[in-house]
Amino acid sequence: MTVNGERYELLVDSRQTLLDALREGLSLYGTKEGCGNGNCGSCTVLLDDKPVDSCLVFALEADGHKVTTVEGLAKDGRLHPVQQSFMEHGSLQCGFCTPGFLVSAKALLDRNPNPTEHEVRLAIAGNLCRCTGYDKIVRAVMDAAAQGRGQRTAG
Repeated sequence: MTVNGERYELLVDSRQTLLDALREGLSLYGTKEGCGNGNCGSCTVLLDDKPVDSCLVFALEADGHKVTTVEGLAKDGRLHPVQQSFMEHGSLQCGFCTPGFLVSAKALLDRNPNPTEHEVRLAIAGNLCRCTGYDKIVRAVMDAAAQGRGQRTAG
């Protein structure tokens, strides 16, 4: 599989999840295990550019596919605009859920660079935050979208 632009060959157990392969096999600890049953979204990664709960995907299913984790969002030492916007808007508290939100937001903005607030809320509906609520997260995603269009919202 290709993870964050690099090709890897992993020997995995047939029952091993993609989440465990990323964390245990590749030491990519940014992807978090929350609930372990696909309800919280903390383990969200992109599989061929579509968000998936990596705790529900077998590692074998990723064979031959492209996986993007939160570690793959920053490029050349620069944060992805969504990451930067999360920082600017204080959109995280404990940060445990943040990788899943960031990956889900990136997927949204890749397919829809001009989302409405409702579309942002739908895109992150599979991600749960128990610390801060969703308003700051939604504002951060909306601002990242505006920045992508060359605009800037009041933070």
